[in-house]
Amino acid sequence: MPGHDIIVIGASAGGVEAVIQLVRGLPADLDATLFVVLHIAPHGTSALPTILNRAGPLKAKHPEHGESIKKGHIYVAPPNQHLLIKNGHIHLSHGPVENGHRPAVDPLFRTAARSFGPRVVGVILSGALDDGTAGLVAVKSRLGVAVVQDPEEAIFDGMPRSAIENVQVDYIMPLVDIASLLVRLSKTPVKEIPREVSALMKQETEIVELDMDAVENENRPGTPSEYACPLCGGALWEVQDGQLTRFRCRVGHAFSPETLLAEQSEAMEEALWAALRALEERAALSRRLADGAYTRSQARTAQRFEDQADEATRNANLIRQTLLKGIAAAMVEGTDGRKEDREATD
Repeated sequence: MPGHDIIVIGASAGGVEAVIQLVRGLPADLDATLFVVLHIAPHGTSALPTILNRAGPLKAKHPEHGESIKKGHIYVAPPNQHLLIKNGHIHLSHGPVENGHRPAVDPLFRTAARSFGPRVVGVILSGALDDGTAGLVAVKSRLGVAVVQDPEEAIFDGMPRSAIENVQVDYIMPLVDIASLLVRLSKTPVKEIPREVSALMKQETEIVELDMDAVENENRPGTPSEYACPLCGGALWEVQDGQLTRFRCRVGHAFSPETLLAEQSEAMEEALWAALRALEERAALSRRLADGAYTRSQARTAQRFEDQADEATRNANLIRQTLLKGIAAAMVEGTDGRKEDREATD
């Protein structure tokens, strides 16, 4: 009878240090396999496998698509690819971005839960915002175990706190105790009770795998919301997953609530910068036309262009003040965790 031998780990900002400390406490004969998703820049490189190989006795690597799962190994999601588990093998997918990231934590947790049910242990470590919460809901729905780093000690407590607030977590503990817990769980026999995979889980795992039947299925999960996808502009469907509300668009982009709010802030800032550029160009062109009218002694026309330039300048100044005082501050609060994590793993 197998133990809890499929351990999926999700982290973001501050996650490098957390994963290193966790791996350092695991033995070489661990009777389990670890899968790690850490948010990294899509076009960067990740040195995390090298770092983890130095940190502890388990072998860490970026897996190949279709590779068989081996115990005593740590499989780290490579840049710009979702790390998935299917039929006892590892799948890498360029599927839709989830929670603003590829790789994202939720797809790994969800596919592990679908494939291995109660054998899965989902672990959420330091990170900003709320990626991993929906994945942990999936793990629990299939009778897996949910473990969360104590948010009081996490460098960034967003991901741990979101998980605790929305999931019936089994263990909340400091990093120093998680490694020994995982060893104990890997040796605890798991009785695999048949439990049907929900239609929602099937569809979402198939969407991230780029199964075209699922992607093109008109029966979208959830109900249409009043919000638009900040990445593609399409309509978002609202999905109620236990007590957690999530959103997914027609092409598969997925968001937890805090991540959607952060993405909307980013989209708003981009729109304001575009408006500022357009207004400044309008002001510059209007003044040029005014100068031309003056040289032709067309005073009334020149004044009309001057008025247009002044109006554009006033509006541009208002947008500039908004960017400097409002949106910029919100962006620092909502995305500096992502930036720190990318710098740490590039």
